[in-house]
Amino acid sequence: MCGIAGVLSRRANSPSESLRAQAKAMTDAIAHRGPDGEGFWVDGAAGIGLGHRRLAIIDLSDAGAQPISSACGRYILSFNGEVYNAEMLRPELLEHGHHFRGHSDSEVIVEGFSAWGIMPTLRRLVGMFAFAIWDRQERALTLVRDRLGKKPLYWAQVGNQYLFGSELKALRAADRTWQPQLDRDALASYLRFAYVPHPHCIYRGVYQLPPGHTLVLSGSGEPRLSSFWDLAAVAREGQANRWEGSETEATDRLEALLSEAVRCRMVSDVPLGAFLSGGIDSSTVTALMQANAARPVKTFTIGFHEQGYNEAAHAAAVARHLGTEHTELYVDPHTARDVIPCLPDMFDEPFADSSQIPTFLVSEMTRRHVTVALSGDGGDEIFAGYNRHIHAASVARLRSRIPAGMRHAVASAIEAVSPVAWTRVGRVLPSRLKQAEFGDKMHKLSATLADGSDDWMIRSAGIWDVPDAVARGGHEFRSAWGMAGAQDIVANAMERLQYRDTLTYLPDDVLVKVDRATMAVALEARAPLLDHRVVAFSWTLPPNLKLRGRIGKYLLRQVLYRHVPQALMERPKMGFSIPLGDWLRGPLRGWAEDLLDERCLRQEGFFEPGAIHKKWQEHLEGRRNWQHQLWVILMFQAWKARWLS
Repeated sequence: MCGIAGVLSRRANSPSESLRAQAKAMTDAIAHRGPDGEGFWVDGAAGIGLGHRRLAIIDLSDAGAQPISSACGRYILSFNGEVYNAEMLRPELLEHGHHFRGHSDSEVIVEGFSAWGIMPTLRRLVGMFAFAIWDRQERALTLVRDRLGKKPLYWAQVGNQYLFGSELKALRAADRTWQPQLDRDALASYLRFAYVPHPHCIYRGVYQLPPGHTLVLSGSGEPRLSSFWDLAAVAREGQANRWEGSETEATDRLEALLSEAVRCRMVSDVPLGAFLSGGIDSSTVTALMQANAARPVKTFTIGFHEQGYNEAAHAAAVARHLGTEHTELYVDPHTARDVIPCLPDMFDEPFADSSQIPTFLVSEMTRRHVTVALSGDGGDEIFAGYNRHIHAASVARLRSRIPAGMRHAVASAIEAVSPVAWTRVGRVLPSRLKQAEFGDKMHKLSATLADGSDDWMIRSAGIWDVPDAVARGGHEFRSAWGMAGAQDIVANAMERLQYRDTLTYLPDDVLVKVDRATMAVALEARAPLLDHRVVAFSWTLPPNLKLRGRIGKYLLRQVLYRHVPQALMERPKMGFSIPLGDWLRGPLRGWAEDLLDERCLRQEGFFEPGAIHKKWQEHLEGRRNWQHQLWVILMFQAWKARWLS
């Protein structure tokens, strides 16, 4: 895991010293991603400069340093990530006459390009990666991002140069005179999702490379974008070849795939451990790690003293059962709040998933003990674990039972009752329906009934319902909703939402959060549940092996119960969250009020302040819980103060 950056001039014969200085400035800006070394490769005649910051994980010698050249001299590689099947590919390359100086995975990749070509090599790789390959023969730069989008890669054309890097701050460092402009359409989309959806960026003319894609850049000609892995194709193939064996056989197959995914991610030349929250996903990964380990696995969790936000006791119980070497850290509110001023630098574009705070804290604590940590990320998206997957199936059934002509009338009746009144009703309903936000959920249900398309799936999970009315001059990217053509690809409503989550929420929220939080402390996070072979298998599973009644991740649970007693796991799903709503009314109130000042919002001109002020007052008075909507605004305001001032 590292940081990469570079520059390609559209003018030949650029000064080598200037290109190297640019590449160094860019990699210096992301030095936290790779504190173990730096490297550069420059060709002034071709106008190319590649930079690399190294976090040494495999082959700690100089033979693992980058950028690295193929033995034939044609390909130069700057690589971020890990390829887990490198040792399986190496013998085939040796048979073809390729020689190796060390045992790094980067050397296998670059020799693979020489033997098989770029695209055929990409399809062979198992791993997480973002890299840049310079082809000296074709004078072309190829940028690559892994299948699920675990590793980030941004690019832009600035003047007569193409710039690329692992983080936006690298691009900004390449040219100090460049003043990127805010994309107001991206801002509107951010208000809906709490992240900027790919391929867009918060700056106009700057882009994220989509997962599973390559981008070819050259001094002449237009950028060429192409795909080497397509989720739609994987979903179609899986549904056309549904699992026909027994449930036990499906459990056996999934356990075998996950065991291999975990085993190959345990290869490391530095200390390794696991995040353990005590939930289904991290417990499964930890259990399979322990089954593959000769000594106790190091596991890590953080706890909060606030009731309702603490999973540490559950994690400790799982750790005791598995026999791991467990470390936990209880975090007081003051420590958690101290992270907030660091967030704009850590994420360097607006990002408002508040679990970014505990994710950073557990990463910081883990890094004191190990350099690599396996995580359970991806389980919810791949195996249907979110509450919205359960609700999608329920809502689809409800919509089918209400005649189309009556849906608007039912929706209007629901909306006629205020959210506050609905919440009072919720208090006398069965315990699983008692929620502080029951009224808001009822109003979202009314929108789903009235909407004749799949857009209700996005609206039900959105933050601001009508972001265009709040972001001045902005119109959200409807293409970023991820639902275009989804009904033609996936027939089942629950699986359609899974598809959308894997396509959008996973790479743009979950994986962004984990990448920035871990790399801020130079910790490598590996996600076995997102092995693309596991993803492909999950799409062969019938829906009832993912969602059984109201139990999500059904088949994944069956694997876990072979290692951990079911009684340890039977509890309501708990998100990795903080008591944000209470903090905004209490210790964060002064900070928030400064950023939400109605007069300043009006003068700055990014938002219509009326709706924001109304939500802030209702939140302070305890009439509604608008923590998510307010956090989105606050994180933009904090980011703006750091990067647009």
